[in-house]
Amino acid sequence: MTEYHVHLPVAAQDSVQDFVDMAVRAEELGYDFVWLPETWGRDAVTVMTSIAHATEEVGIGSSIMNVYSRSPALLAQTAATLQEVSDGRFRLGIGPSGPAVIEGWHGVDFGNPLRRTREYVDIVKMVLRGEELDYEGEYFNLSGFRLRCDAPEPRPKVDAAGMGPKAVELAGRFADGWHAILFTPAAMRDRLDDFDRGVEMGDNDRAEQDVTLSLTCAALDDGERARHLVKQHSAFYVGAMGTYYRDSLARQGYEDEAHQIAADWMNGDREAAIDTFTDEMLDAFAAAGTPERAREELAKFADIDGVDNVSIGFPRAASRDEIHETLAALAPDQH
Repeated sequence: MTEYHVHLPVAAQDSVQDFVDMAVRAEELGYDFVWLPETWGRDAVTVMTSIAHATEEVGIGSSIMNVYSRSPALLAQTAATLQEVSDGRFRLGIGPSGPAVIEGWHGVDFGNPLRRTREYVDIVKMVLRGEELDYEGEYFNLSGFRLRCDAPEPRPKVDAAGMGPKAVELAGRFADGWHAILFTPAAMRDRLDDFDRGVEMGDNDRAEQDVTLSLTCAALDDGERARHLVKQHSAFYVGAMGTYYRDSLARQGYEDEAHQIAADWMNGDREAAIDTFTDEMLDAFAAAGTPERAREELAKFADIDGVDNVSIGFPRAASRDEIHETLAALAPDQH
């Protein structure tokens, strides 16, 4: 049975307490997990620690922390500590992000994201198992240390994010799960084939691995407002966040639209970019409109065989009240 999670906002909020309040409300509404992305706003670790102290049952995870701004050993230390402060409710989601953020914000060469993600998954798992590091890779050669504190029990699961076939295969082969974003139901089924192939290559147990699809949602009494917010959000990601989202859209049959959105956005014509993201595209990639319509659209993704969790995300420009309205309208007991 599909679980319903919450993907806390990527956009800046007024305070850390806003994120905490959303997580507390998600727990009250019966959501199973809250995920926090880390972009160029507040750091995820401090916010997740605050959420852990304010909640009791809801799972807490990063979706995602990038594999460039922290060393793999530090990420593992962080995961072990968050597992302790959350009483065993933490799950680590990692991924490469994209060159726009990694090079423009962190000042690090983007390099080979697939190989780097693989090494991070390997090393983080070794540390979290309490093993002494003895690792020789393309990016990291490590030896002589293990966690100074006890290894966390249970070990936090380590998920990988990815959009392309090889990245998704890597998640199935080496990680404990896969985080997906911006997929149509048909494309999601194709990528699930890649994930399952990775599971077989790694000789893993698929029942022990999780696939989490993050879906941008807006469920408001003002359905047109909800749909505009999600179109605006989607156009921003395709137009302003490098090539990853644009290329993913193109692979899913929207090549002309993807390139037009990117061109319009980069030329400063934001409204044209938003208009190019059509109603048909919106229904293919998101769940937006009145509460009734948003729930119907959400069901198309929740019903995909192989998707274990659907994570409710929010448009960048949504207000605090609109986020809470959407949380309540799409809560698990509403399905």
